[in-house]
Amino acid sequence: MDGINAANSSLRAEILSNSVDSPDTALTHSLLELGDSTRLLGVQVILILAYSTIILLGVVGNSVVIYVVCRFKTLRTVTNFFIANLAVADLLVNTLCLPFTLAYTLLGEWKFGQVLCFTLPYAQGLAVHVSTVTLNVIALDRHRCIVYHLETRMSKDTCFLIIAITWVISAVLASPLAIFREYGMVELSPGESIEVCGEKWPGSSTDGTLYSISMLLLQYVLPLAVISFAYIRIWSKLRNHVGPAERNDRHRRRRKTTKMLVTMVVVFAVSWLPFHAFQLAIDIDSSVLVMRDFRLLYTVFHIVAMCSTFANPILYGWMNRNYRSAFIAVFRCEQRLDSVHPKGRDAAAVRNKTVKALEAQDALATHLSATDV
Repeated sequence: MDGINAANSSLRAEILSNSVDSPDTALTHSLLELGDSTRLLGVQVILILAYSTIILLGVVGNSVVIYVVCRFKTLRTVTNFFIANLAVADLLVNTLCLPFTLAYTLLGEWKFGQVLCFTLPYAQGLAVHVSTVTLNVIALDRHRCIVYHLETRMSKDTCFLIIAITWVISAVLASPLAIFREYGMVELSPGESIEVCGEKWPGSSTDGTLYSISMLLLQYVLPLAVISFAYIRIWSKLRNHVGPAERNDRHRRRRKTTKMLVTMVVVFAVSWLPFHAFQLAIDIDSSVLVMRDFRLLYTVFHIVAMCSTFANPILYGWMNRNYRSAFIAVFRCEQRLDSVHPKGRDAAAVRNKTVKALEAQDALATHLSATDV
């Protein structure tokens, strides 16, 4: 990926569109404005609705995932701790990336001051790196357990240590986004200036391009290669499984869980592919920056990529019975219950029965392997 991580991509696009490095900048800016559909009221309304929907679904969905993993012991498995870590990263993107990206796109300049100019891109880059590293950790952990028949459950301490290391590695990878930045005013024409927040590399412009491409490899190409290799071997192992009848139930759980995790990776890969392809085109040919409706295309691809931040909780509820039961227990309210269950004491009895059923599964938690969800 280029110098700005995926979460901060639309901000960088705006900066590049408005930056100046020649006497003809004002003219270039005017030409860009003529072809900038994001200035149209109708387009802005659509962008507000799109980003608001993603933020709402992402914040609610990922918050519930984190809550149910903490609330129900039956969900406190190694894989689910990693899933909760992924939810924390997505929640960080929903809260720190999307609102500011939307505001920057609509306003056309940076309005959040110098401190946020340095901290927001770093936090956003950190979150995206945590997501990709966590997906790799989940795949490799399941590969270890299933392919090599390692039934020894990873301890909680080891799990939390790996999660901490994931954040440390991500923090290091994202650090250039905070170090090589510049905040200031750019004069577009006499009497007209805007606040900008962009990259500032110490050497030539190729430094930014090299970092960009290296991040593309580290954030997208390499992780998907590792994940694909791991899940291909896992799927092959599960498909050819022949074992005692008493192990069939665990085998079925593993197959279902693996399907869910593979679907998560596919959604991640597909949603980010258009953005990364467009970003690569920018790195290869800078003339893409002056194409008609560049900012609109960039924003649309960014919206598609950000859909991955709310897709996972939906997949959990759809493809995993334990998560589905936990979500129902959390979201149940009287109005919703009345439309399905009897009122009064019967409704209360149904509620208590569902919660107790979830809590009754807690006794089984100590027997779940690292690959159960």
